Amino acid sequence: MAELDINGIIILATLFVIFGIFLIFDLFKRNEKYGYLAYIVAIIPVNCYWALGYDPLVAFLILIILWDITLLRDTIGIYLKKEKEINAILLFLTLAVLIQIIVSAILPEVMDELQVEGTERYLYFWFPDVHAEGIFANSVVIGFKVSATLLVFLVIIPLLLDIKDEDVPLPIFILIIGIFIVPFLYIAYLWLPEYMGVLTFLFSVILFVVLLLITKSGLEKK
Repeated sequence: MAELDINGIIILATLFVIFGIFLIFDLFKRNEKYGYLAYIVAIIPVNCYWALGYDPLVAFLILIILWDITLLRDTIGIYLKKEKEINAILLFLTLAVLIQIIVSAILPEVMDELQVEGTERYLYFWFPDVHAEGIFANSVVIGFKVSATLLVFLVIIPLLLDIKDEDVPLPIFILIIGIFIVPFLYIAYLWLPEYMGVLTFLFSVILFVVLLLITKSGLEKK
């Protein structure tokens, strides 16, 4: 564990404040859509924390929590005031995930003292290994699993709110379920990796049933 000096504390605090500004950007009443940048801005303090030599799983846990908070903000915006757009939410979150994946390949290569113990390399990318024994505290591992699972459901909820009672043809159901295959696989891997296939299939069927219940047929007469 690296020792955090006063310079690191100031830098991290400043970066988290910047994230907070984008998180509450709508409160400034500027009628601009920069609040969505909170998904991308969250990456900066988290990777700075990791670059300072701290546990990668803790860094990823903080990132997931920041994304959860931002998704919760946008879910409330969709449900209460219809101020948020699901397309923009998915776009910026997807961009943020892709950027983080790229950073996870670059950062270990450019930072000589970066802590990679407890991470696993997939091709060029380094990700925390939640199944590594004796490296991370159980509370951190459980916190990461719960936060990551919550992240997936917080993505699904705004989507369901947005298409509720809409005319949605069956092929769109298949497309939506296809989009969530990878997140479902990852959640299954976190909790029960030996049952990834069947759990992913179960999650997909449940999502399909929920979509059938809350939407109308695209061929239904009005």
